[in-house]
Amino acid sequence: ERLRDLREAVAESPPFAGPALVLGAADPAQPYGAALPWPKRPGGRAPARAVGAQVVLLGGAPALYLERGGRSMLTLREPDPAWLEPALEALAAWVAADRRRRVSLERVDGMPVFESPLEPALVTAGFRPGVRDLVLRA
Repeated sequence: ERLRDLREAVAESPPFAGPALVLGAADPAQPYGAALPWPKRPGGRAPARAVGAQVVLLGGAPALYLERGGRSMLTLREPDPAWLEPALEALAAWVAADRRRRVSLERVDGMPVFESPLEPALVTAGFRPGVRDLVLRA
């Protein structure tokens, strides 16, 4: 019942209003892929509830999916700076919270990271260019 109440509150609020939260994709507190369907993105692979994968939620709505190993990321909404900036800030804070964490993005939405329109936003969030990837570490 509490999930239903949250769904109604999120539906009445502006999109992505609320706090940013990074959860494991397989975490029981993360309802997408189990109790709720993942958002559909044209031409994109569907996320999975995989151990090691992370989901960035904004106001309870999924925004980003970081695949296990941190080499590929999927956007779960049409890219828009209004939600992309806080989602990437939350991801950067999650990485910075543990010195052992490292994200080496090679692909975003199925395309090489250096060809992605999200590259400038990733660099602004703290990712640094590597040879074939953008790297974020604590």
